[in-house]
Amino acid sequence: QVQLVESGGGLAQPGGSLRLSCAASGSVFSIANMGWSRRAPGKERELVATITSGGSTNYADSVKGRFTISRDNAKNTATLQMNSLKPEDTAVYYCNARVKTTPRAILFDDYWGQGTQVTVSS
Repeated sequence: QVQLVESGGGLAQPGGSLRLSCAASGSVFSIANMGWSRRAPGKERELVATITSGGSTNYADSVKGRFTISRDNAKNTATLQMNSLKPEDTAVYYCNARVKTTPRAILFDDYWGQGTQVTVSS
């Protein structure tokens, strides 16, 4: 199996920064896209940012220019640098990855982390 473990959440003031990390472990042969989503109280899950194995990125309009996603393919990790945080960024953030667990696997499977709380408040 594959485990995704997030870290780095916490409390930040408006205008502040936080850095989230996600590490994939277990039966990881290769990882295609990695990404971050978030769920705010009373709202549906929102895709925040994605990154391909080649480094191409996409962002939700709400975080463009403030958040940066990156990854280390050798370490199977992804990072979300969040700057200029706003109270509306408060949410549980989830890492996900599309993973092949064996070289013979045809399809990638989706895995999710347990989530890490980010609270932006003065």
